[in-house]
Amino acid sequence: MQKIVHIIGAGISGLSAAVRLANANYRVHLHEATQQAGGRCRSYFDAATNLTIDNGNHLLLSGNRAAVEYARSIGTEAGLVGPKRAQFPFVDLATGQRWQLDLGESRLPLWIFDEARRVPDTGLRDYLALMPLIWAAQSKLVGDAIPCDGTLYQRLVQPLLLAALNVDPPEGSAGLAGAVVRETLLAGGQACRPLIARDGLSAVLVEPAIKLLQDKGASISFGHELREFVASADRLGELKFGDDSVAIQPGDAVVLAVPPRPAAAMLPGLKTPTKYRAIVNAHFRFDPPKGQPALLGVVGGLVEWLFAFPQRLSVTISNADRLVDMPREELAQAIWRDICKAAGVEGELPPWQIVRERRATFEATPEQNAQRPGPVTAYKNLFLAGDWTDTGLPATIEGSVRSGNRAADLVLAMRKG
Repeated sequence: MQKIVHIIGAGISGLSAAVRLANANYRVHLHEATQQAGGRCRSYFDAATNLTIDNGNHLLLSGNRAAVEYARSIGTEAGLVGPKRAQFPFVDLATGQRWQLDLGESRLPLWIFDEARRVPDTGLRDYLALMPLIWAAQSKLVGDAIPCDGTLYQRLVQPLLLAALNVDPPEGSAGLAGAVVRETLLAGGQACRPLIARDGLSAVLVEPAIKLLQDKGASISFGHELREFVASADRLGELKFGDDSVAIQPGDAVVLAVPPRPAAAMLPGLKTPTKYRAIVNAHFRFDPPKGQPALLGVVGGLVEWLFAFPQRLSVTISNADRLVDMPREELAQAIWRDICKAAGVEGELPPWQIVRERRATFEATPEQNAQRPGPVTAYKNLFLAGDWTDTGLPATIEGSVRSGNRAADLVLAMRKG
């Protein structure tokens, strides 16, 4: 008899668990409280710019194995596009200096030995000073593990860790930062090719997963918010969705893939992160100038990363609590001034949209990282997924997919047990 799994939440972690289990011949029932899948990783049509935009500019790297494998499993790996070589152009808005970090194609970080490929005005000793970060404890601060100053820090380490941790790097968890460095810079250029969903996050990571699930007979219910669990002893026996309820049969399983707050409301006593940081994304309807790279690192300004899409220039600003209450037009003008400098363009403010995600990620500090739960709960047939669970990584797409895979593997182990 085909086993049934109920997955609560159709973000990336829920979708990855659903795809894995559908491919293992489980009957999947996917329940999503909102009217669309994707969570914080989706696209929508924006009337202000008259374009389909993403609610966040998410960058993947070729070494994000779980995320790339997830895209492959839903047939969209080709939708993640990027340069053939791990090259990252940068500009310093304060000085006007431009350079390119070239990580090459090796499995080893040989680029640090080549003055022409590493960050300008840095030496081998600067890179060796980062070594304490690589195996640092998660309870240690980045600022206590490595020097957070100097040219290498300002031009590479700070932009990389700020994007990964979404906190000012010195206050971030050194263990989480070390995991990022081990899987990217230390893994050589082969793991560091930037990959962007040029046709939109939903088209590459969300809609094909929904289609695959439907093709495999999964039921998908939108606007279906779980209100309550009914449990007996150490197992869930019923899911209550307000107007209707679903009985959980022996041998069936539930994956709870929702944000920390609703998860904690469902499971009193569940330890979760309680502090969050904002991310600001801004989108401008403007044809990128010829030769504009798909991704440009920006230092010395408000903007941190500039993405070039067809008909659109978009930016990401991390650790952005300071900007969430700034008047929208004022913020758009400030960002556009940075874009003009970075991309070498001129012009009045084009049609724009600003997306401010106040609770974009949990705060990747040692204190909040220690609050992340594992996938196992007090109930033998209930497992947790989400980038906020204890994945060993900061809140990223890669962490989301890994958490979904891990929850799915625990469901599969239940069947074997």
